[in-house]
Amino acid sequence: MAGVRISGGTAAEIADSIRDLVGAGDLRPGDPVPPIRDLAQQLGVHRNTVAMAYRTLAGAGLAETRGRGGTHIRVLPRFDADPSPHQPADEHSPGPDLVDLAGGNPDPALLPDIAAVVARLDYRTALYGSPTVNPRLAEWALDTMPAFPDRPPSISVTHGAVDAVDRLLGAHLTRGDLVALEDPCFYASEGTVRVNGFRAAPVDLDTAGMRTDSLRTALDAGARAVIVTPRAHNPTGVSLTAERAAELRDLLAGYPHVLVIEDDHFSAVSRRPFHRITPSTTRHWALVRSVAKFLGPDIRVAAVGSDPVTAELLGTRLRPGATWVSHLLQQVAAELLTAPDTPELLRRARNAYSGRTDLLRDALAAAGIDTPFPTDGLNMWIPVPRDPVPVVAALRDAGWSVRDGSSFRTRTDDGRHGIRATTSRITPREAEAFADAVADVLR
Repeated sequence: MAGVRISGGTAAEIADSIRDLVGAGDLRPGDPVPPIRDLAQQLGVHRNTVAMAYRTLAGAGLAETRGRGGTHIRVLPRFDADPSPHQPADEHSPGPDLVDLAGGNPDPALLPDIAAVVARLDYRTALYGSPTVNPRLAEWALDTMPAFPDRPPSISVTHGAVDAVDRLLGAHLTRGDLVALEDPCFYASEGTVRVNGFRAAPVDLDTAGMRTDSLRTALDAGARAVIVTPRAHNPTGVSLTAERAAELRDLLAGYPHVLVIEDDHFSAVSRRPFHRITPSTTRHWALVRSVAKFLGPDIRVAAVGSDPVTAELLGTRLRPGATWVSHLLQQVAAELLTAPDTPELLRRARNAYSGRTDLLRDALAAAGIDTPFPTDGLNMWIPVPRDPVPVVAALRDAGWSVRDGSSFRTRTDDGRHGIRATTSRITPREAEAFADAVADVLR
């Protein structure tokens, strides 16, 4: 940042000067700003004035403090960009010469026939002022979601799980608030936290799911929200056990002000039971059930069960005439979820995904590679002993496309490296060949 000149005599003026430099492109994401002592001396102001300016920028999501690493202009996530130079993002094709174990996609052969449903749909034009939630979709949500003994959940509909998490955090938190996230976690959740100016508090996982002691540390540090994947966690595939869920409920009962978000994205095709972590004492909570993984990625719908206040806050952004979820899309989802042949389709998908996941685990074990998490869902976490970037590159050279695990981490300096492989369409021959390739690379 040579030649960049920050000016001002008050905290507000200094913060505005830095914002102007960012807006002009003179300061870019990742650039450091001067140490507090140096800038205070340069401007002839007290160090507390500069410190307050930097806190103002951090609170606005424009800067971040890295401890002894100083304060830097904030780098916002780009969900349309590759997370690493060696790795395609979920929505990108790996190319015809690679076996795709990176995409995170379901198997198209295990999805319902959406075109057939649309062809027989009795759709009637919805106008401004129409109810925002399809009654059949709400009924499905109420029938499948657990309720507290004295009150059923209030149902909202959002544009998928990522949209739901974004709206829920925005409704309850302010910039700078701390959010407890699984580490590793779904990369879009971590990105949503950062792009909204919140701070991530990493919570460790083990074979039973989110660790109670690690969540307690995050809560004691001031976390005002926690996001948990109760089963088929992406990227590890771990699911909460009944015992661990009970421990987390007991812990959260002591923090009734904390927003609890449970993202149950794999609900209808998970082989694990749902274990709730939200205690009845929690004031604000939400259970999010999206349908993209078992109805198709283009069905961007999530049913959100929540307390009435949270539902009302969501409704302020989802009212008729504003940004409700398409009535046509909701009707398609409701039709698919309640069709007579749907239970058999979901059973077939559940068995297929479970079998393919076990297939790859067995192949890796035969090759001497441990996969520590009991896996459910579409993905598997494979620990690697070193920086995953060259591992991903070497596998790519061998014909395999996988995900760099760093894109799922809120911290990458603890030596716990890994890669993520999608198992949804893997064949027995591919599982054996891939396990051999991983073993060769790790040697």
